[in-house]
Amino acid sequence: MGGFSIWHWIIVLVVVLLIFGTKRLRNVGQDLGEAVKGFKKGMQDEDKPVERLDDQSQSRNSESSTSKDRDNSQP
Repeated sequence: MGGFSIWHWIIVLVVVLLIFGTKRLRNVGQDLGEAVKGFKKGMQDEDKPVERLDDQSQSRNSESSTSKDRDNSQP
């Protein structure tokens, strides 16, 4: 009386398939898989050195400082 048997889970699965259909469930599965892959990739990127980010931020800062210098030089 306490737990669900395999037959309960099969009935639930059949009802879900009838309500949502296989195409929608397949799309949900693909989206979930891509989300997990993105999360794993993000966790691996965290281990990489920060130098690459510093190089990009320095180039952006030099570009912004150049434009500020041009703005300050004009009266």
